[in-house]
Amino acid sequence: MQISRNVGKADRLIRLVAGAALVAAAAFGAIGVWGYIGLIFVATAFMNFCPIYKIIGVKTCSDC
Repeated sequence: MQISRNVGKADRLIRLVAGAALVAAAAFGAIGVWGYIGLIFVATAFMNFCPIYKIIGVKTCSDC
């Protein structure tokens, strides 16, 4: 089964930066363990696919 892309370049960059910031903040104790939800943002950025976007029919990439 092939997953179709639905996350664009700008969206990927935002997900990577925000996700990494959340994980770092959680790792250093600045925020609680909920900061590890940033791992989801990082994973969806690397996969170029967001399951929630699929459900609601959103695509942020121009060439997919």
